[in-house]
Amino acid sequence: MLPNYNPRVSCGFARAAICVLCAGEFVHAADVTDRIVRSVALPASRAVRVDATVADLTILGSNRSDVSVEIVRRAPTAADFAKYPVSIEQTADELRIRAVQAHEGNDGRDAALRSEIVVRAPATARFHAVRVFEGRVRVSGLTDACDVDIRRGPIEAASLAGRIRLESGIGGVDVKDSTLTPGGMMRLRVFNGPLRVRFARPPASARILAVTLNGTIRSDIPLGMKDKFGPRFGEATLGAGDPVMSLDVVKGDITILVR
Repeated sequence: MLPNYNPRVSCGFARAAICVLCAGEFVHAADVTDRIVRSVALPASRAVRVDATVADLTILGSNRSDVSVEIVRRAPTAADFAKYPVSIEQTADELRIRAVQAHEGNDGRDAALRSEIVVRAPATARFHAVRVFEGRVRVSGLTDACDVDIRRGPIEAASLAGRIRLESGIGGVDVKDSTLTPGGMMRLRVFNGPLRVRFARPPASARILAVTLNGTIRSDIPLGMKDKFGPRFGEATLGAGDPVMSLDVVKGDITILVR
């Protein structure tokens, strides 16, 4: 028996702790939401740009001709929605989708003001700029071009082709079942986190360049390695050596797998 142990007092503390936890859950659940849904035509000449501050963003390419955009915003109060308005606008050159916080307080990066964005687009749509400050990006089914940059959070990509550029500041990049196509490229960069590429089969033609300043390189595709001193570097030329796949990491491991 502990000194001065009082079961009634202990039960009281337990009940108080449960109340605090429940109150925290209630406050989180009390966040208000709104939902914007819109479908727009996308001419072949028009690219797509997405900008968001704090968001869980999903981009899905498929056999369709238009673009469907669904944005769910979450905030402590309805008045907070004015701090990160949604806009879906078209210019002669691009379709612009935005859920960006105004630069006031927290430098316009308040984690309590967050969005869930789903963009469904033609597989051939060109996503020439996707910029997210914090959250997560999932992208799949695009065959022409996608350029994604997230500063805090991971990127998960699948079934991509064409010109692919994915960059994560802190988080990591994971690419699976994607294709290196003639005239295309795959450029993957991570500042702090893992970088992994999984192929269904070895590329018939490619120039592979992989470097990590502070990490390891593991590859099912044989690479010529330079890893005795300083940065780890691996390279390989398959077939005609086109297209180029470059993998750059400052702090983290690189993994290339073939199923």
